[in-house]
Amino acid sequence: MKHGRIPFIVGFLAPGLLLYAVFVLSPFVQAFHYSLTNWTGITPEFEYVGFQNFRRLAHNSVFLAALKNNALLLLVVPALTVFLALVYAFLLNVGGSASAGIRGIKGSGFYKLIFFMPQVLSIPVIAVIWSVILEPTKTGLANSALGFLGLDTKRFLADPDLALWSVIWVVVWGSVGFYLVLFNAAISSVPRELFESAAIDGAGRFQSFARVTLPLLWDTVQTSWVYLAILALDLYALVAVMTVGPGGPDNATQVMSLQIAQNGFQFGRAGYASAMGVVLFFITLVIAAIMLRITRRDRVEF
Repeated sequence: MKHGRIPFIVGFLAPGLLLYAVFVLSPFVQAFHYSLTNWTGITPEFEYVGFQNFRRLAHNSVFLAALKNNALLLLVVPALTVFLALVYAFLLNVGGSASAGIRGIKGSGFYKLIFFMPQVLSIPVIAVIWSVILEPTKTGLANSALGFLGLDTKRFLADPDLALWSVIWVVVWGSVGFYLVLFNAAISSVPRELFESAAIDGAGRFQSFARVTLPLLWDTVQTSWVYLAILALDLYALVAVMTVGPGGPDNATQVMSLQIAQNGFQFGRAGYASAMGVVLFFITLVIAAIMLRITRRDRVEF
């Protein structure tokens, strides 16, 4: 066994590494290669143009608008989703009446089911549902509710000032349920004695959340934050189905992934789209590294 150890390990690792190289690394290498060309994506011929595609990107107002929108999504979506999911998970687990001891609110299982329901819907279905709800007419469901409350009609997806925030709302609505279930599982693994000890020491619900729950769940929060940041840099399907244009009105909801798809498959600029993909790759890499570094804390064990 000693002499056959290395061939044994190589025999198990080689197929997986080969598949990873072909289906994961190879597309990245090809994207880097095509980003230096004027390839249309249709014909086999192309010419090398150096870094011309990257220089054009720096002066492309639509791409810069998409970059700005992705930056806003990157700040708001992870923060809002993680906050809401954490609060709801905490309430479902330890938000019950204090007289009954440390326990969740009544009917917590039903609420988990309701919150998780958006996860069983595909993104295009969610986009269609919300585009109907947010119709800018008085008969739209959201505007009907506003009218019932005596408020003015809003042009949610037709107003440049509201369109991106409407998209953000839909992303958060569709994501909170999954992370609620994730945080709920993490909180369930925390011994109840810790919450009871905090209560005996006089800690209120907010102090218990901030000083007991959050530190113990920090690894889960950190991982969720990175996943949501990557989600915020994508959103192609949601924007493509839900918004006018797509990406409108007036490029208010443009995102980088939509620009890549439009240039690569609609405008016949595969080389230019590859340059956008390379930029998005490095932005994602840098942001993931920064977030992992900023949110790194000493692990709290229990």
